[in-house]
Amino acid sequence: MLKNLKAEIRHFAEQPHDFRILVLTNMIYALVLPVIDIFVAAYVMRNSNDPTKVVIYQLTIYTGIPLTFLINGFLLNRFSIKTLYSAGMMLSGVSMMVMMSLTTLDLTGIAVAGMIMGMSFGFYWANRDYLALSITNDHNRNYYYGLETFFYTIIAVVIPICIGWFIELVGNKQSVNVAYRIITAIVFVVTIAASVVCFRGNFSNPKQQRFIFFKFDPYWSKLLLLAALKGLAQGYLVTAPAMLIMLLLGKEGALGTAQSVGAIIAAILMYIIGRMAKPAHRLYIFAAGLVFFAIAAIFNGALFNATGVIIFMMFLLLAKPLLDLAYFPIQFNVIDILSKKERRNEFAYILNHEVGLYAGRFLGAATFIFLAYYFSREAALRYAIVIIALLQLLSLIVARSIIRQGKEMITELNEKNSQHGKIETDSHPAMPGVDSL
Repeated sequence: MLKNLKAEIRHFAEQPHDFRILVLTNMIYALVLPVIDIFVAAYVMRNSNDPTKVVIYQLTIYTGIPLTFLINGFLLNRFSIKTLYSAGMMLSGVSMMVMMSLTTLDLTGIAVAGMIMGMSFGFYWANRDYLALSITNDHNRNYYYGLETFFYTIIAVVIPICIGWFIELVGNKQSVNVAYRIITAIVFVVTIAASVVCFRGNFSNPKQQRFIFFKFDPYWSKLLLLAALKGLAQGYLVTAPAMLIMLLLGKEGALGTAQSVGAIIAAILMYIIGRMAKPAHRLYIFAAGLVFFAIAAIFNGALFNATGVIIFMMFLLLAKPLLDLAYFPIQFNVIDILSKKERRNEFAYILNHEVGLYAGRFLGAATFIFLAYYFSREAALRYAIVIIALLQLLSLIVARSIIRQGKEMITELNEKNSQHGKIETDSHPAMPGVDSL
């Protein structure tokens, strides 16, 4: 066991310097992600007792993300990518401070806090995606995302439990909101630490080229459809677990405990898959994630009680990392192909991809709001996720088509450039071979 552990540590140490710095930066920042994703929603739910306000908060976040992606593209011509990446992480703490300073959670205050959080996510994900694309290649992306997912899932065990029970203990002695304010201060300190590590990397900005386009190769439209289907679930899943657990289990301590169920097994499984799986296995990994997601939704809809929530969370802890582990390499492979075919800045595709995600997120959140207003909050929490999970199964058909067409395009592009050798990318020696997809 110890020998295997040393071998894995040695394998990580053999990765490029920027690869290791990016993983370490994201690992530190991952300490605050459960707070942002779960407990901020729980704070809104506790102080407003209105699930629709939680969803509206999420919608303002989703609106701020694509706008910030666009702003980030212009700022990259003036500022270091490390500066913008760090600013995104630190803005998450600022957003939480704004939220905690509100005396009453009215829609205006929620919208302001949500927009700041959206800016935080926009700067963070725009630069994180570009850096992950530029420092990895198609052969080590499974390992990269498997490693990140391993740490994220382990952190998802520890942090929700610690924070959940901390809120309850401090809340019993003083007040719940005091506990939330202490956590907000800790979040700010952690984001500073992540920023310090980030600046140790030798990250380069994208080439200063045009990055706003409205017409793309037809192949890109397939990825946008896949992004919309992914966003469909995101629009609901970021806040749904917190709302379900607060309503059906009742307390933040239970929230943290439920989040940790099965997470250790999931973390180990994600690392093994990321370490061992080949690019050709991505479709199978993606299919497994979609099936687990559908099972989670069906159990929640059928039971809609404390047991149903626990089962929902267990399957979700497997579904989300499996989907991400397959999705991001598929996305980056498409960008690798099209950026060479169309001779465009990779950031142009990262920016446009966010449009597809936003369309799906908006539709997912709108589905919840529609069911909540025209039927009931219970109907929204119970059935919206089932509708979304069934629609998400279509992602498998789209992903399969993307992978098949990608193989054909790589063959075609390499044949056209055979007199010059295989197509060179900015950060990898050559385009991935057909057998690797």
